[in-house]
Amino acid sequence: MANIKSAKKRILVIEKKTELNKSVKSRINTYSRKFKSAIASKDIVSAEKAYAEISSVLDKAASDNVIHDNCASRRKARFAKALNELKNEAK
Repeated sequence: MANIKSAKKRILVIEKKTELNKSVKSRINTYSRKFKSAIASKDIVSAEKAYAEISSVLDKAASDNVIHDNCASRRKARFAKALNELKNEAK
């Protein structure tokens, strides 16, 4: 345990930030699961809706520096690719 007042404060601040980051990452995982289940069920309408949601969540997480910008872009690209493959399959 820290002895210096500023170090104690930093510990408290980091704990709060960690909790917020965990909740954001949990939200990312939840929406990713929704998107993947929509793709697995081959439902284009719900997959498009889920893609819009996960894109928004990833952009927000990247803007808050919870995840890196490139990580958000990479995930969005993979989800978009999966959605496009589903659309092409349906044609």
